[in-house]
Amino acid sequence: MKRTSAVLTFVAVLGASAGQAGQVDLGISISDGRLRSFYVAVGDHYRMSPRAVVDLRTRYRLHDEELPVVLFLAARAQVSPQAVIDLRLGKRSWLDIALHFRLSPEIFFVHVGQERIGPPYGNAYGYYRKYGRTGDWRKLSLRDREVIDLVNLRFLSEYHGIAPDMIIAQRSRGRSFIAIHDDVGRGRAKGPGPQEKGPKGGKPAKGKKK
Repeated sequence: MKRTSAVLTFVAVLGASAGQAGQVDLGISISDGRLRSFYVAVGDHYRMSPRAVVDLRTRYRLHDEELPVVLFLAARAQVSPQAVIDLRLGKRSWLDIALHFRLSPEIFFVHVGQERIGPPYGNAYGYYRKYGRTGDWRKLSLRDREVIDLVNLRFLSEYHGIAPDMIIAQRSRGRSFIAIHDDVGRGRAKGPGPQEKGPKGGKPAKGKKK
């Protein structure tokens, strides 16, 4: 009886910490509810089962915030995630992989309302506004970390339907995407106003116009 009670208590605690995501069987033990919720969100947004998302992460030792990059590029290129991972295992940069599939670097950028953008997005958007608007992408240089930041920015803004500017503000304070996702999902972050809400399901959310 005591053993049954202890098991039920553990399940209840896990469910409370993970919310709805805690109901999903990922096939492995994840005690961090925030991480579980992130995996579920990635799978939901890119139409892959959360268990398959975790399998990719475990099998290829990907960083958590690389998962959206793999699935985003695969979706845009209309190839399997495995095709993207194979190139990555060949030491290709994320930008090189995009170019390999004839994808324009423009796919990494979403509209933001603020003119002055600080770290970690300042350099990327500086290049974008200088060269991308004219269609000259040859001078664009994006490091792997910048691509990860850009794709996760798009992912979270689309998934939660909030302005990218809000996520940029959180990132500028050094917060991880997993923590930002957790805050927005639980409603702890400041909610967007009516003009700040962006559409879900594939289109980038737009920030306020000045």
